[in-house]
Amino acid sequence: MAALGSAGPVLLLLAALSVLSVAVFVARLIALRGASAGAAARADWLDAVEGGAMPGAPVGGGAPADRLLARAAALLPRRPAPEALTAELEAMGATEVAALGRGVRTLEIIGLIAPLLGLLGTVLGMIQSFRALELAEGAANASILAGGIWQALLTTAAGLIVTIPALVGAAILQSRIDRATDEMERVIGRAALAAALPRS
Repeated sequence: MAALGSAGPVLLLLAALSVLSVAVFVARLIALRGASAGAAARADWLDAVEGGAMPGAPVGGGAPADRLLARAAALLPRRPAPEALTAELEAMGATEVAALGRGVRTLEIIGLIAPLLGLLGTVLGMIQSFRALELAEGAANASILAGGIWQALLTTAAGLIVTIPALVGAAILQSRIDRATDEMERVIGRAALAAALPRS
């Protein structure tokens, strides 16, 4: 680490951010597994309700949309106003979306600050190079300058190596969240439609 000079602390910090981003991504990827699953079963249940039947409570899955559907199933027999049902399900859905989104912002922040840390390491490396040239006076040669430059470029590369996977990971997680959100919106819309249907 001493051979890296002023770049050493920056590289250590970037390494820590890299480990953090991988840990967050893996944990959230596992948590989001199946977040949009069960669409066919939900559609079948809602089809039955829209057809005038009032089937029993749907078999609950682990997806956020399943929890919204279970709540809708509990409310629909009471014949709520569509607006009231929509408001309650949307409030519940907002809580679900907030829970789904945990970790994405962390990856986005890592993707934002990692290249800046790489740039900081670059600046520190260049300062070290020119300081070494100044101290060498008449004995200065290209190797003194090159030593600082490679350190500077190393931190720039390290910053990009941390940034790119973090941003890609955030995009992957966000796409899964978007799919789960679409499923919740579909449940809310169809439940409101079912609430508006006349009942015999």
